Amino acid sequence: MSLPEFPDAEAQCRALADLIRPEISPETLLVGIHSGGVWIAERLSGLLGLSSEIGQIDVSFYRDDFAEKGLHPQIRPTVIPFPIEGCHILLVDDVLYTGRTTRAAINELFDYGRPASVRLAVLADRGERELPIAAQFCVWDVRLDRAQILVLDKNGDHLSWKIEQ
Repeated sequence: MSLPEFPDAEAQCRALADLIRPEISPETLLVGIHSGGVWIAERLSGLLGLSSEIGQIDVSFYRDDFAEKGLHPQIRPTVIPFPIEGCHILLVDDVLYTGRTTRAAINELFDYGRPASVRLAVLADRGERELPIAAQFCVWDVRLDRAQILVLDKNGDHLSWKIEQ
């Protein structure tokens, strides 16, 4: 399978904000999944004019394949700087693939309280779900070989896509 043409990730963030804008209120809270989801949530917060701090989740300990993969070398703390109970959460990630990362993030969110709703926003959807999880907001459907890993990269203040084997 040939590599897809990569869209501009910064333009994708703006397009994602445009999709989300009519569907959220100023009280919507953003929670990004480390690391790409946090970068996107930071951009979305500014583009959408949201005043609250963003939450950050590292799902390493919540993955159902933790025993297989072990501890990720760049574990980061989860920071939820607001009460979750009864709030509308927009969970943000860079790539949706099997659904396992999203499931792990939702499990971790519920450790902080019971939100009124959780919706998912991603820049890229690879398909091939293993769990019944779908993004409500997505700007790029992409298909890759299973051996290829789509990675959002941050160089300084600029986001871009790359493929790892």
